[in-house]
Amino acid sequence: MTQDEALDILKMGRNVYLTGPAGSGKTFLLNKYIDYLRKKNKKVGVTASTGIAATHMGGVTIHSWSGMGIKDSMTEGDLNKILKRSYLRKRFKNTEVLIIDEISMINSFQFDLLDRICQAFKKKARPFGGMQIVCSGDFFQLPPIGRSREVRFVTESGIWNNMDMNICYLEEQHRQEEGELFALLSLIRNKKVSEARQLLADNNYEREISFAVSPKLYTHNMDVDIINNSELAKVEGEKIVYYMECRGNKNIAEALKRGCLAPEELALKIGAKVMFVKNNFEAGYVNGTLGKVAGFSYDNSPIVEINDGSHIKVKPAIWTVEEDEIVKAEISQLPLRLAWAITVHKSQGMNLDSAEIDLSKCFVEGMGYVALSRLRSFAGLKLLGLNDLAFMVNQKVSELDEKLKEMSEQVAEDLKETSSLQKIEVQKQFLNSLSKTDMVKEKKKKPTSSYKITRLYISQKLPIEKIAQIQELKEETIIAHLERLVSMDKNLDLEYLKPEYFHQIKNAFAQTGDTRLSPVKDILGEEFSYREIRLARLFI
Repeated sequence: MTQDEALDILKMGRNVYLTGPAGSGKTFLLNKYIDYLRKKNKKVGVTASTGIAATHMGGVTIHSWSGMGIKDSMTEGDLNKILKRSYLRKRFKNTEVLIIDEISMINSFQFDLLDRICQAFKKKARPFGGMQIVCSGDFFQLPPIGRSREVRFVTESGIWNNMDMNICYLEEQHRQEEGELFALLSLIRNKKVSEARQLLADNNYEREISFAVSPKLYTHNMDVDIINNSELAKVEGEKIVYYMECRGNKNIAEALKRGCLAPEELALKIGAKVMFVKNNFEAGYVNGTLGKVAGFSYDNSPIVEINDGSHIKVKPAIWTVEEDEIVKAEISQLPLRLAWAITVHKSQGMNLDSAEIDLSKCFVEGMGYVALSRLRSFAGLKLLGLNDLAFMVNQKVSELDEKLKEMSEQVAEDLKETSSLQKIEVQKQFLNSLSKTDMVKEKKKKPTSSYKITRLYISQKLPIEKIAQIQELKEETIIAHLERLVSMDKNLDLEYLKPEYFHQIKNAFAQTGDTRLSPVKDILGEEFSYREIRLARLFI
């Protein structure tokens, strides 16, 4: 099935399972559909089974979004407890379309529980309370972790066969620059192990790509830690250590730390190989961008030279969990990790130009496929080792994959029998059936919301720069919030924000005899900006 065909089906409001091999454009298509809904002012819940996958779409984990947490079953008492949470009631009331990416890592019990929660909040005895459900993933990737060793996918849940799921199996290749890698992955998916080995043997690695800056992928944390620590020790020069900061609910913060790719303790030196572990398009990096530490700024921020030669001053990133527009917990750390080596597990969700991969200690089926599918091209592969399990895939997955292909073909055939006018009419009817979001009210609420959140961050003693970054606002706007807060509460503790240059500006205000900015600016000249003067004025 093509992306255009799948998008047509999504727009018709059908429940969809979007699948296909690595590089077939699943996440790209999801983002396209999300953008389509939002332009139509429709509320959509954007989630994924893991925090890494959720970052690709600007969403949150389905566990956090739904309120089910780490549970795969709930008593009536548990369910009634979460039904009382106002932020969840509001969330479910406004959501008509729910996106769940990396569905392969959710087990059947959790999927049934999610259905039960949705029906309870939506007060409708229909699958998922009548919401359109869009699942995406590839069962050849890492499997779910369940209550037993047996792998039970969402397709084995009680609700799956009752929700009229349309299978959209994407088979076009959009990521890999060469067909060889796609061919290798296809051989593994089809259990043609000897052919896959031969294809690898024919790859003599005489490529233009230099593997000097490539990460090494290993199956075990111990190997990764040994290599990274050993390589860092070889680098001469001073070591600077950055520690993760945690705020808010301790249990939630611990869960954030476990799901975060950035380490709690990060040691860097000039020359250290690093990899970015978060998306920040404005700053010029994405999850998986590789580089090396070229130096440190005056405030000890690392300057990273990425592979295209550009330099990025790396500031701490923030990972948060919010409930009812209130931050319950957050962690802060540089969005970097040492990148001489990483684990196959941690690599899931990344796109790498090149990598040296050791599959000699694979201990679970599918691990080799996950590692190889991180690459954009066959030219970027250098294989360090291989064992018999590396190319093995779960028999249940293979059988399921064939069934999904057949179901997708039937969906595509049915779509072809639908005329363009019929498709447009059905898509129009679906949009009209969705609740309309009152954009005017949302815009009126936003300043108040931002102002309240600023006060929360002030109580946590976050710097203005971080508060602005989190809320995606200018620092000037945050200072305006502070001015309003001070006018309402003279006892508000802002002492930690008092600038070092405060007394110079205070003396200038004393000379003018009033609190206007312009006269003080005339006295100080170019030495201080209006923003710095406004900040200092808060303490006069």
